[in-house]
Amino acid sequence: MDRREVLVGFDASPAAERALRWAAVEASLRDVPLRVCHAWHWPYPQRPQAGEAMQAVRGMGALTLDDGVRLACETVPGLDVRPVLLKGTPSGALLAASVDAALIVLGARGTGGFDKLPLGSAAVHLAVHADRPVLVVPAQGGPERAKRIVVGIDGSPASEAALRFALAEARLHGAMVTLVCAWWDPGVLPGPDRLPFTDPQAVKEQAKARFTSALGPCLVDYPDVAVEERFVRERAGRVLADNARDAMLLVVGDRGIGSAPTTLLGAVTRAVLHEMPSPVAVVHERDPKPQESS
Repeated sequence: MDRREVLVGFDASPAAERALRWAAVEASLRDVPLRVCHAWHWPYPQRPQAGEAMQAVRGMGALTLDDGVRLACETVPGLDVRPVLLKGTPSGALLAASVDAALIVLGARGTGGFDKLPLGSAAVHLAVHADRPVLVVPAQGGPERAKRIVVGIDGSPASEAALRFALAEARLHGAMVTLVCAWWDPGVLPGPDRLPFTDPQAVKEQAKARFTSALGPCLVDYPDVAVEERFVRERAGRVLADNARDAMLLVVGDRGIGSAPTTLLGAVTRAVLHEMPSPVAVVHERDPKPQESS
């Protein structure tokens, strides 16, 4: 399937506005259309007594969509912007609309839900169920960010897909890539002898071997992208968040080596999504290779 558009969900929330600006730049760099989507639905448990009420809610959605289109055109003048008004919940409607998208971009949380939650239901749903990269943008910009993309690597198929996505993004944005592999020994048994579960050196060497084997085939395709390697003894979620605090983007696979086969989203991926140290892209093993402008 030829997926040649960037899709962004917009509901006028602060996170959605930042996501839309990111998506507009992304579409421009890829030289593809930007599809701006807003999903509307009747928000009350009781059905409306008159069609006028339903049309009023739809009309409010159309006005929100118009605002999104206007913001996209202001961000990148001349961009091919294609508005789509969807009926349904944001989670389901955006997923259904993303069939032709090369990339889905949305804010970390929208106008609904609970204010204290860092991540909304639509972001979680799409990160879990979409079969293409999902880029989640937080509401707050934080410090000025370097042109640097951080990617977590553990040798899993999903992390290799994440690495390729990160390298392609770096080429598009003129950024460098920080390759991060975290390893952690399981600790020791309780008791006077404090025997280790396994040999820490062996754990380190196995992680290093997975790290090295994942890099070779990918780096060959991107000789023009500057990379740095960080091989760290630390919990993966913590080291990824720490490295991404001043980066423009953090890229992770949907689930890593330690995840159970039935797990839809790995623990490390969930951790960085909830901490949101920077915009986070979740890439699935089944994602196609990112397209670049020709």
